[in-house]
Amino acid sequence: MTKEKNVERNANDSLDENSQDETRVGYVRDFVSGELVRATQEEIDAVQIFSKRLVEEYGYEKSQIQTRPQFRVRKRPSDEEKSYPVDIAVFHSDKKSEDELFLVVECKRPSKKEGEHQLRLYMDMSPAELGVWFNGEEHLYLRKMVFKDGRRVYSELPNIPRRGQRIEDIGLFKRKDLKRPSNLKATFKDIRNRLAGMTTGITRDEALAQEIINILFCKIYDEINTGMDEMISFRSGIGEPAKEIKKRIVDIFEKKVKREYSDVFSDKDVISLDPESLFYVVGELQNYCITEANRDAIGDAFEVFIGPALRGAEGQFFTPRNVVKMMVEILDPEPGEMIIDPACGSGGFLINTLEYVWKKLEKEAKQKGWNESQLERKKRDVATKYFRGIDKDSFLAKVTKAYMAIVGDGRGGIFCENSLVPMGEWGSIAKEAIKSNSFKVVLTNPPFGKKIVVKGDRILSQYDLGYKWEKDKKGGELRKTATLHEDQPPQILFLERCLQFLERGGRMGIVLPEAVFGMPTYEYVVSFLRKETKIFGVVSMPEALFKTSGKGGTHAKVCIVFIKKEPPKADENYDIFMAEAKWCGHDSRGNPTIRRDADGNETLLDDIPKITMRYKELYGE
Repeated sequence: MTKEKNVERNANDSLDENSQDETRVGYVRDFVSGELVRATQEEIDAVQIFSKRLVEEYGYEKSQIQTRPQFRVRKRPSDEEKSYPVDIAVFHSDKKSEDELFLVVECKRPSKKEGEHQLRLYMDMSPAELGVWFNGEEHLYLRKMVFKDGRRVYSELPNIPRRGQRIEDIGLFKRKDLKRPSNLKATFKDIRNRLAGMTTGITRDEALAQEIINILFCKIYDEINTGMDEMISFRSGIGEPAKEIKKRIVDIFEKKVKREYSDVFSDKDVISLDPESLFYVVGELQNYCITEANRDAIGDAFEVFIGPALRGAEGQFFTPRNVVKMMVEILDPEPGEMIIDPACGSGGFLINTLEYVWKKLEKEAKQKGWNESQLERKKRDVATKYFRGIDKDSFLAKVTKAYMAIVGDGRGGIFCENSLVPMGEWGSIAKEAIKSNSFKVVLTNPPFGKKIVVKGDRILSQYDLGYKWEKDKKGGELRKTATLHEDQPPQILFLERCLQFLERGGRMGIVLPEAVFGMPTYEYVVSFLRKETKIFGVVSMPEALFKTSGKGGTHAKVCIVFIKKEPPKADENYDIFMAEAKWCGHDSRGNPTIRRDADGNETLLDDIPKITMRYKELYGE
């Protein structure tokens, strides 16, 4: 299969057979013009993404942007005919006349050097003052200055201006000016590719990840601690020396972030990116309000920077936020309930659950007339006393600890331990904070994968599911034997460990491979669950859920299982909520599954919020 054919297939994979969209195989509908265009990799990964950014993040009107038919510029100044097609042209008004052209965007796939050469050619042959080269992985922002003697001087910009903003004001934002990002993962991909290719002294993804996490927390700290009418400190202005930008960001990290969160960051934690690389990163992030991002920004950064090879080897697949939201809403945790994620990763479940519980506190505050300081104290108490997280990866545990600290504390409840080993082997503080039969809610996505197994009698002997099970010869019922398995997949042991954490009547939401409930090999697991618990919900997910990074991710078909730790009575019948999500909001390439109907209205194909609504309709809030 050719590369182009493969792109066409991927574009068509996410078409809804019931949609009113007229999109044909191998075509996508252009975001600006609404026309059908060939679904080339350039079109999907660059043209459509940047077109959407211009409208949603920079505020330009579609009427002042031209994509199809393509605007053309001359090959030579003396030519009357315009020959070179511009991927995206932005004008001062909807007249779209040549003399009003001020921004051209070139989206070809070549290297930065080739892309810059092509972009300068287009800018030389047009009145455009600004130019962007973007190939879906890297970008370049250029400004053209023309002098009276005919000289043209090009300079690189940290970003492009928003609609109505002067070029000189780029980076001079007040906190209220920051915008919610529309595609944060694409921004991190851009940053990662630039840093991997240009940064001196740092080449490994893990090291880059540590750098970007430190910088990201400077950004989040600045957002939280800057008044809405105050100038942000995390900025990169026009003409500002890169060394001064680095000094300002390093000061935020050393004098504020590390000082306030000394139990999270150590003296060894530094921002060591060279000034030019940091100039690039700050320029990319300064427009956005990361704390209002639709997805977990830290999780997105980690996914991009660590890369699929490491995550696949460790079985770490980060749960999309819409799935996390569904699980939290169905379990409906209350303030004062002990909550744990024993495979917390970058903290997605804990952060989302904390926000959910806080909203309930805010509602209670209105009813009881609490003042603002009383509410903030209640929020902090909930985060500190009732939230726990464990991850065996020290970097991930640190990320979760830092993220919890910045959004509202609770960092003291996050531990770097192996959840599956005997609890007596944990550190003293973790042993004191996390005990069996003491949690009301468990939310987790444990590691799983064909190549990941847990071995050793020391670990396996703690679990009923660590032993082999056989059918009783008389009644045919499955019973545990005295023989241990040689090894077990971690998700099987995590399932039982989570039940050990729960108190009687506690409830759990867990992501598991569907094979656990469909293969005869795991019949004993289902038998164990039916004896010890009530399974009150099973939601099947599409394959694309964790297949979101080209060759990375996994095609493993998973389901979300909701369990109550309460053995059913003999012959008791009870309801099990069952649902299947055909769409999860993104396709197997990680692109949003957005469709436009005949009237031009856009819809995100995502069944997961509908499942939550259906559950509430059946069982109430």
